[in-house]
Amino acid sequence: MFIATSGFPAVLRGAFCLVASAFGFALMGMFVRMADLHGAPISAFQKSFFRNAVALMIALAMFAKGARGGVSFGEGPAARRWTVLVLRAVVGTAGIFGNFYALGKIDLGDAMMLNKLAPFFTVLFSWLFIKERITLRQALCLVGALAGAALVVKPGFGAMPLLPALCGLSSGVCAGAAYACVRELGILKMDGRFIVLFFSAFSCLASAPFLIFDYHPMTAAQVAILAGAGAGAAIGQFGITAAYRFAEPRRIAVFDYTNILFSALLGYLAFAQVPDAFSWCGFAVIITMAFLMNRR
Repeated sequence: MFIATSGFPAVLRGAFCLVASAFGFALMGMFVRMADLHGAPISAFQKSFFRNAVALMIALAMFAKGARGGVSFGEGPAARRWTVLVLRAVVGTAGIFGNFYALGKIDLGDAMMLNKLAPFFTVLFSWLFIKERITLRQALCLVGALAGAALVVKPGFGAMPLLPALCGLSSGVCAGAAYACVRELGILKMDGRFIVLFFSAFSCLASAPFLIFDYHPMTAAQVAILAGAGAGAAIGQFGITAAYRFAEPRRIAVFDYTNILFSALLGYLAFAQVPDAFSWCGFAVIITMAFLMNRR
């Protein structure tokens, strides 16, 4: 996901990459949900491992290809660069575990809504730790986009079990922190391919031990479906890594909500799920907020 967009402004390049990332993660979500329809249910950790294993192979191939021209491990204090890189891997992996666990325990709409808090936390952590300011208009656009997402997924937030709800919330917080780390690594000029490779390898290692205690044999269809999930995840990771290297989160974070639009489209194509009137209103709100965020 390193696209030749050098002729466009940085904000436009970042927005484009973030939209591509949103599409990749929507693909991943479709395949993760589809896996349980073609065999026995699979644990969140097993799904995470195979999703990350495929993404790791793609990241390794991309890194090897890019390494021929030289690899930048960043500028500035080495301790700072590697600390942020490891932190990005830790919180990103925790976010995946939380999201996959919540998806299996609570309503899909509730889990999606909790995960879609990520853009807010990306902007918040970028403001706290990188000192990137946010304007009132940008903050209001993020609030508006979240409201649009709520119209689409219609979370109940009723009698949710406490642990899955907390895991769903943690997935949004951790994802936001991870993307803020990606932004800082971009400022430190660390190679995006290496960032994705390191994260994918860390996530694989972190999820592997759980397979020992909770492994379920998979059908050939499930293996193929989870390979698709890994490919979607790779698109998402490369896209979001490139996006936050190009532009500040406060300028483009709202475009992360296009994931809701892509998820709805794929839900219709794969599961014949037809959006209702509230969903169409939510789509319109999200698109409007995306334009208002950078109306100039």
